[in-house]
Amino acid sequence: MARILVIDDDPSLLRALRVGLRAGGHEVYTAASGEQGLSQAALVAPDVVVLDLGLPDIDGLGVCRRIRQWSDVPVVVLSAAGEEDRKVAALDGGADDYVTKPFGMGELQARLRAALRHRLPGAPEPESRVLSVGGLEIDLLHHEARVEGMPLELTAREFEVLAYLVRHAGKTCTRQMILEAVWGTSYGREAQYLHTYVHRLRRKIGDGGGISIRTSPGIGYSLDAHPRS
Repeated sequence: MARILVIDDDPSLLRALRVGLRAGGHEVYTAASGEQGLSQAALVAPDVVVLDLGLPDIDGLGVCRRIRQWSDVPVVVLSAAGEEDRKVAALDGGADDYVTKPFGMGELQARLRAALRHRLPGAPEPESRVLSVGGLEIDLLHHEARVEGMPLELTAREFEVLAYLVRHAGKTCTRQMILEAVWGTSYGREAQYLHTYVHRLRRKIGDGGGISIRTSPGIGYSLDAHPRS
């Protein structure tokens, strides 16, 4: 049927969904945190993601935004009753639908069928998982980066900052845009985080690859390709 990834920190709910969805013929993967969910989303390429908004490490809204940076997989969010603002924020952030807890398996199955129907045959392919600018190449699936074929040793956060800049190569990205995309909305004004990571990336990339991370004072950063000598 379909590959379904469920991201939720409630062990009882994970067990119930695993049993219920498998009974419907689906292949089910689970993750108990945002970071684990992001890794699973990249590794198993699910057909649909069921995402709890209240996760212990990364807010569910942040997980949804980060998935949307590289995939158009349908996302159905789970939210507690009374979280109207968070539902709206999730839909604005890229989610396709939501289910309010508590919910019945029948309702969830119907929502998943609707989300899967939206992936019509002939729809545009999702963003390529390998992006390149100049001599820099990043593999979004395996979280690997290379300059002129040589691997870069990057932390997870360094990779995410670099991936964001590569996606918007040649354009100035404000500090707030990058911080919110990588760290979440609560870090939108913590410019010192970003300064540190950009400094590390510049040091690791060096002068190779025909690229550079340019600073726009008071605004943000851009990844630019330039002619090689």
